[in-house]
Amino acid sequence: MDPSTLSTLIHFAYVLAAAMFVVGLHQMNSVLTARRGNQISALGMAIAVAVTALQLVFLGSPATGQTEGLAWPIIIVGLVIGGGLGFYSARQVKMTAMPQLVSIFNAVGGGAAGLIATEDYMTAVNRGEADVWLSVFVVLGVVLGSIAFSGSVIATGKLQGLISGQPIIFPGSRLVTIALAAIALGGTAALVLGGYGAIDLGGLEIPILGVIVVAGLAFGVTMVLPIGGADMPVVISLLNSGTGLAAAMAGLVLNNPVLIIAGALVGASGAILTKLMADAMNRSVINVMVGGFGGGEAAAGGATGAGGSVREVGVDDVAIQLAYAQRVIIVPGYGLAVAQAQHAVRELAELLEARGVAVAYAIHPVAGRMPGHMNVLLAEANVPYQQLKEMDEINPEFPRTDVALVIGANDVTNPAARSNPQSPIYGMPILDVDQARSIVVIKRSMSPGYAGIDNELYYEPKTGMLFADAREGLSQLVAAVKVL
Repeated sequence: MDPSTLSTLIHFAYVLAAAMFVVGLHQMNSVLTARRGNQISALGMAIAVAVTALQLVFLGSPATGQTEGLAWPIIIVGLVIGGGLGFYSARQVKMTAMPQLVSIFNAVGGGAAGLIATEDYMTAVNRGEADVWLSVFVVLGVVLGSIAFSGSVIATGKLQGLISGQPIIFPGSRLVTIALAAIALGGTAALVLGGYGAIDLGGLEIPILGVIVVAGLAFGVTMVLPIGGADMPVVISLLNSGTGLAAAMAGLVLNNPVLIIAGALVGASGAILTKLMADAMNRSVINVMVGGFGGGEAAAGGATGAGGSVREVGVDDVAIQLAYAQRVIIVPGYGLAVAQAQHAVRELAELLEARGVAVAYAIHPVAGRMPGHMNVLLAEANVPYQQLKEMDEINPEFPRTDVALVIGANDVTNPAARSNPQSPIYGMPILDVDQARSIVVIKRSMSPGYAGIDNELYYEPKTGMLFADAREGLSQLVAAVKVL
C-alpha cells in the first residue's frame, strides 16, 4: 500500500479510537451503561495499539522516521507481558483492593509517559532538533510522569498497608519538598530557554533532564508521604490527572492525536473527580495535599471518645425489626467491602422485599475507598441499580424510614460533621442516618474510622450495635428472618 494512503488510514483510525474514548467515557455517567462504556473504550484502545504497531513497522518511528527490524518481536513480547499481567490482575483483584490496582496502573502510565518524553528528547538533542516547543512538552511530560509514578507507588503502599497510613513527616520534610520543586522548575526553565536559544547549555541538555527526572521522582515521594491514608483516594485521583496530562504532552511530541485526546480526557476527568471527592469531605484539594489528616486504622489509638454508652442488640431482635418494618435503608461502607458481604446483604434485602418491605441503599460519594467503589461492589452482587441512591437523593428519606441498617460505614454517618465544630470532619456532607426512627449498626468493634474519631451515632439511644463481621452478621440475620 502507498505510504501516504496508509498514513491517512492510520490517522483516521486514531480519530475513531479517540471518538470511542469520548463515547465510552460519556456512557460511564450511568451505572446502567457503564459496562458498555468500558467495552467501547477498551475496543478503542485495542484499535489504537494495533494501529500504532502498524505505523511503527511500516512507516517507522514518529521520532526518527525509520523502521526497525526488531519492531514486531518487541511489540508482541510487550503485548503478551503487559496484556497478560493486566488480565491476571483484573481477574484476581478483590473489589476492596481496586483503589490499589488503579494506583499501581496509574504509576505504570505515568512512568511510561515520562520514559517516552525522555527518549524523544534525547533523540531530538542528538539530531539537533530540540526547539523550544519540544522542550516545553517534553519537560512537562517528564515532570508530571515522574511525580505520578513515584507518588502512585507510595499511595499504593499506603492503601495496601505496606507503608503506614499515618502521615509520615520527618524534620525538614517541607523544605525538602520545596527544594525539589525548585530544582525541577529551575531545570525546566534552563531547557526551555536553551530550546529557545536564549542561553547556551553547552551540551548539558540530557544531564539537566536527568536531574529533573530525579527531582520529580523524589518530589512524588515527599509529596505523598505526609498525606494520611484517608486522603489517598483523593491523591490517587490527582496523580491520575497528572498522568493524563503527561500522556497528552507525549502525544504532542509524537504528533499522535489519539494520545493527545486520551491524555486530555484522563487529565480533565481526574481533575474533576479530585474536586468532587474533596468537596464530599468538605475540604479543599490544597488542604488535602498539605497532609496530616486521616491516619488510617493506625489512628485508632488516638481516637477521641464521644462519651456515653452503647446499646448492644442481638441477631433475633434485629431480624424482627427488619422483618416487620415498612421501609429499610441499607448504608454500606468499607466494612462491608472488606468482609465481601455484598452477596449476603443482597440476600437479606430480597428476603425483606418478599415480606413487603421497601429497601433502598444509601451511597455516600466516598463510600468504600473511591467514588463508584460501592456501586460496583453491589452491582457485582446483582443488586438492582434503581435501589442505589446517592446521598442527596436518599437523605430526605431517612426521617420516613423505620430502620437504617449501617454496615461498616463510619465517618460518613457521624453526626459530629453537622453538630461539632471541633470535629476534624465538621462540615463534611454525611448521610442523615441519625434521623431514621431506628438504627442498627453492624460493626466488629468500637474502633474509629479513617478520621480517627468516635462516631456519635453509636451513642444515640435509638442506635443498636450488632457486633459481628459484616458477612457473618448478615448471614445470621438472613437465617433469622427466614424462620420468622
